[in-house]
Amino acid sequence: MSRIVKFLGVVVLLSTAVLAVGQSNSTPSERKVSSRVAPAYPELARRMHLQGVVKIEAVVRPNGTVKSTRVLGGNPVLVDAANDAVSKWKFEAAPSETTEVVQLTFTPQ
Repeated sequence: MSRIVKFLGVVVLLSTAVLAVGQSNSTPSERKVSSRVAPAYPELARRMHLQGVVKIEAVVRPNGTVKSTRVLGGNPVLVDAANDAVSKWKFEAAPSETTEVVQLTFTPQ
């Protein structure tokens, strides 16, 4: 029985080490947006009367500019417009790089 417990302990330690290595140096926070660019509603989405939410993860530099973005979810017709808009946003300055998750809602116009 004690061998199983030791084995499980080793597995947990290794799993934790692997997870720690896979994480980025930036930490999630909630920096305020100082300049927001509205996404352009795609013409195809307009014709199809599409609406929905697109979730974007943005890595923000200490000076507040967006370093990179990654789409976390949303309608494929809307994600490019959302990604383009968020990449132009400006956030408040901070001591270090952070990761922000933002949601953009698209409604037919």
